[in-house]
Amino acid sequence: MHHYRQALVRMRQGESDREIAGARLMGRRKLGEWRQLAAAHGWLDADVPLPDDERIATALGTPRRASSTISTLEPHRELLRSWAQQGVSGTAIHAALKRQHGWSGSYSAVRRLLADIHAKLPAEATCRLDFEPGDAAQVDFGAGPPLQHPSDLTGPMRRTWAFVMTLAHSRHQYVEFVWDQSVATWLGCHRRAFEWFGGVPSRLIIDNAKCAITKACAKDPTVQRAYAEAACGYGFKIDPCPPHDPQKKGIVESGVKYLKGNFLPLRTWRDMADLNAQAKTWVMQEAGTRCHGSTRKRPLDLFALEAPLLKPLPAVAPDLASWHRVSVHRDCHVQFERVLYSVPFALVGKLLWLKATDAAVALFEDYRHVATHARCLRGGQRVSVRAHLPPEAQAFFGRDRSWCAEQAATIGPQCKALIERLLTDQVLERLRAAQGLLALLKPYGRERLEAACARALAHDSPYYRTVKTILSTGADLRADASVATPSTYGRTRFTRAAAELFPTPQQDLLH
Repeated sequence: MHHYRQALVRMRQGESDREIAGARLMGRRKLGEWRQLAAAHGWLDADVPLPDDERIATALGTPRRASSTISTLEPHRELLRSWAQQGVSGTAIHAALKRQHGWSGSYSAVRRLLADIHAKLPAEATCRLDFEPGDAAQVDFGAGPPLQHPSDLTGPMRRTWAFVMTLAHSRHQYVEFVWDQSVATWLGCHRRAFEWFGGVPSRLIIDNAKCAITKACAKDPTVQRAYAEAACGYGFKIDPCPPHDPQKKGIVESGVKYLKGNFLPLRTWRDMADLNAQAKTWVMQEAGTRCHGSTRKRPLDLFALEAPLLKPLPAVAPDLASWHRVSVHRDCHVQFERVLYSVPFALVGKLLWLKATDAAVALFEDYRHVATHARCLRGGQRVSVRAHLPPEAQAFFGRDRSWCAEQAATIGPQCKALIERLLTDQVLERLRAAQGLLALLKPYGRERLEAACARALAHDSPYYRTVKTILSTGADLRADASVATPSTYGRTRFTRAAAELFPTPQQDLLH
């Protein structure tokens, strides 16, 4: 409003609009309008005090804009305002205007109107929170550098993640680079972070990652079961941020940003172990000894005061197990990390809870324990307990080759010999035949089965079907049941002499 006040002073001194315009305060047309407005308010009278800037602005009102400067999006201003308040991006708004309203303007026009809308929206104010020593820590994941995975040294580089836990009072950090954001990795990083600090903060302010929060909600979030058990074991409270509000953990967000900008650039490392070793050295020698921008003190100096106020570590570290929902397949097994574990056959088709630790895998139907197995870390294995299988399957697997040999020996030497012939066949697997032959003991008895085996061996036919036929026809019960084959026959095979069958050459000539 300065140029309006200067023009008004010159008007009071009697200068014409031409003279004032010569001073380049404003144009003659605008001066004429300003002189009329000042006269209407009585401001040209030298005895009247000059108006202040607020009165001048009120009198001038909203400046008129040329029609050429009015955006073609003005009819859609309220629509764009609602979209902007919902967080819709400018590119999405531009595409929606073209698709839904047939608007043909440029993205620059959308951007200018959005800037004007945001400028007129009420500003969001915030406040900086202060944390008492030992009160809280903030936890977050950040993107790490790509690395070669040790399981595939010739494959492509894999992405990594930086786990960062920052004490809210001292700003002292724990940093660890990992391959994934699984529940097991999340819990393991917490354990190592608490051991790094030598204590546990009262609460942890976290984001809504799936490894920690299964259902995000500002008022009533659902905590991952394994993480809840870890909180009970270490004695800290979980404080999730409201959804879409990461500013609630701005301390660790700044810590992750500082890590990316000050540690990762201009460094080289051999593998994940070397990367983590360098990160810990950096935290103690650089990040912890710098003058922090917010506290204006060194994090390690403040940590020396905060460390005694952390909760002590439990005498026995809690069992940080991960919980998983698994289904029981028709073969009475569940699958976890490409390994099959057996459960009782009555649970086929049901959903179970699987609790996995580094050493064991336990399975629960709701809260009822149903099975426990030693954990296998190599995929493709099957861990089975015979008692978990159906009765018929238990019977089948129980009647193995050793069992067949033992049972045959109790029946008799002939049965034992025939079973050995079956089990030593060089072409076919005859375990089922041996099992079926021994099953004939129940309907026919030991003596008849032994006799039938002897008859089958005498005829050099050591097969299940032969023994079955002998028993079903009663051949083992006939008086001529002796099957010993004589070494020589009692009579000759031929009754005619050889000379009669094969004539001499002289006889052929006579005929």
